[in-house]
Amino acid sequence: MEKVFLNGSLMPASEAKIDIDDSSFLYGIGLFETMRAAGGRVFRLDDHLQRLMMSAQTLAIVCSYSTVMIRHGVEQVLQANGLSDARIRLTLTSGPLRTEEEPRSTLLITATEFVPYSKDYFEKGVRVVITDYRQNPKDPFVGHKTTCFGPRLAALRAAHEKLAAEALWFTTENRLAEGCLSNVFLVCGGRLLTPPLSTPVLGGIARKTVLELAREEKIPFEERPLDINDLLSAEEVFLTNVIMTILPVIAVEGHTVAEGKPGPITKRLMEKYEEQLKGRKIDEIIAGN
Repeated sequence: MEKVFLNGSLMPASEAKIDIDDSSFLYGIGLFETMRAAGGRVFRLDDHLQRLMMSAQTLAIVCSYSTVMIRHGVEQVLQANGLSDARIRLTLTSGPLRTEEEPRSTLLITATEFVPYSKDYFEKGVRVVITDYRQNPKDPFVGHKTTCFGPRLAALRAAHEKLAAEALWFTTENRLAEGCLSNVFLVCGGRLLTPPLSTPVLGGIARKTVLELAREEKIPFEERPLDINDLLSAEEVFLTNVIMTILPVIAVEGHTVAEGKPGPITKRLMEKYEEQLKGRKIDEIIAGN
């Protein structure tokens, strides 16, 4: 029986209940984190929790829980479900919106067995499309991982209908931003490029990892504004998030990226990322390992 962690307690998923006045249910006011456990370790849990807390503070989303309590909840959920390799979802909302009551957060943590993307995606690469939707730099929720996720899912569904793996977003100022579920990287002239956080884009945990790996591997990189010409002239393109890790892109709409196969810098970073994912010496060691 699946177990979840809800508001400080571990319970069967079938018994978990969310208040009908919850801020996320009514208005999409909430945050979430998708995390990866590999070999009994939660990859970069501290980074996930730091991002969560910073977004909660910026967006005035109530957080009644300490990072220690949340870490404990993650540990309990993995243990209770007997999971070592898992996909973990943490959802935090401002809780019930009743003016006569003291605000209290809703915190839900779930974990399911990790199901990887198809091997063909990594070996052969994927195709992406460009959504007609635009990312508004003036939207206060942009750059945060919020539960107001409908537009992303709509764009992703449209991409899948076109047999593409992802849809890329541009801003209202025609700057390359990110994917529905991912950050985007280009390789131009042997140099790794990605849109700066000020675009704005989500400060992805996998994005941060890739930039650290590039520094370690002495791959020149730059965070700078990018446009459609940069995208279409790139020698390599890839996407990142903690579930897909590094996903090579070989086509954008009908345009083939370079030779239509994963490039050398992408493959090098994929290898180093996998090493770090499975061997990183971090504090987030789940009990039993």
